[in-house]
Order: sequence, then C-alpha cells, then structure tokens
Amino acid sequence: MGRVALVTGGTRGIGRAISERLKEAGYTVAANFGGNEEAAKKFTEETGIASFKCDVSDFDACQAMLKQIETDLGAVEILVNNAGITRDGTLHRMSEDNWDAVIATNLSSCFNLCRGVIDGMRANGFGRIVNIGSINGQAGQYGQVNYAAAKSGIHGFTKALAQEGAGKGITVNAIAPGYVDTDMVRAVPPAVLEKIIAKIPMGRLGRADDIARGVLFLVADDGDFVTGATLSINGGQHMY
Repeated sequence: MGRVALVTGGTRGIGRAISERLKEAGYTVAANFGGNEEAAKKFTEETGIASFKCDVSDFDACQAMLKQIETDLGAVEILVNNAGITRDGTLHRMSEDNWDAVIATNLSSCFNLCRGVIDGMRANGFGRIVNIGSINGQAGQYGQVNYAAAKSGIHGFTKALAQEGAGKGITVNAIAPGYVDTDMVRAVPPAVLEKIIAKIPMGRLGRADDIARGVLFLVADDGDFVTGATLSINGGQHMY
C-alpha cells in the first residue's frame, strides 16, 4: 500500500480529480465528504476509493475522522485541504451566518485537519500538506469578501506552517486555482461566465485535472525542497 492521503471535499469536482489521480499514482486515498451519502457511496463504487463523512468545520469531528482513517487505512501522511463553500453577497447585505460558514468551512478546516495530523508527521519525519486556495484569495472578487478572506488566509497559513514543518521533513504548499469547469463555476450566469473566460489569456476555463496534476507534483516524496509556495494554476488570468 502507498502512503495514505486524505482529500477533503474529495468526492466531487476538483477534489474528485485529486482523489482519482492520487490513487492512480499509487497512493492509498481517503476522500472526505460533507453531506450527500448516496453520492459518496456511488463515488466509492465507481472509484474504489474509501469515503469518510465529516463536517470539516467541526474540530472534534475531524479528529474522529482521522482516527477512523488510521484504523481503516493507516495514518495520514498526505493531506489535501480542498473542501470549500461559497455564500456570496456584497458586504452590506452579508449575514453573519454566511460570513461564519465560509470562514469555518474554508479556513478553520485547514487548522482542524492540520492540527490532527501534524504530530504524527513530525514524529515520522515526513508529511505533505497542500491547501487549496483561490485566485480570488490573491486578487479579491466583488461579492466575495468572506470567500476571499478565507482563501487569502489559507495562503498566509501555508507560509507560516511551512516554516514550522521544514525541519521535520514536512512540506506545506498551496495551490491557487483560477476558474475551473466545475458545477460551482457552471452555476454562474452564462453572461457572467463569458466575461470571466474573456479575461483568461488561455481562452478557457481550467480543468479539474489541471489542479490534480499540481497536487501530484507537490506531494511527491522527492518534492522535499518545495515548501511555503503557492502554485497559481489559472491560465494566466492573474500573475502573482
């Protein structure tokens, strides 16, 4: 069995592509999901990848999931913090609940999961953590102060934790996807989507596999000299 990798939000969209590519590369993959058990069951049947239900914004639930994964598959050596939600709206109309939900799911989840795996990684002298940020955490986006704040926070979190882990064989990096062809992006009104694509020099939306390939590069055993980096995969839309 290969190294155990946990992908949060790993049963659909970008997360599914990451889970599948990791499995193809020989890793033992655990895919986290938040709610839809029927869809997760179908995912597991189709891919052979074990799925684990957990609200990643809940610290105690995350620790329980990590213990279950260790029992079933082994200790997590590779963590991909991919889970995320949007609750868009301009600040003057944004509710406190929508602010809290996005910060908790997108940013606090990184603490919850990293805190749960860091001791084991330090003890073993090996770990790979990849946090999925966003172009909108780098450049900002109208109507997304909550999402942009959470994703920007991920980039700072990554750099700080990278410094803490470097001496223990742990790398911590981020990927900042641009607009990727997923259900979330396809839900954008067509006229708005056209304007988004028009601003991408490559002339297309990203593909989930574009992000998955970046993850594979960063989690490799021989990727031990890359840490604290943010890999922007956005078709040239934002050069940071």
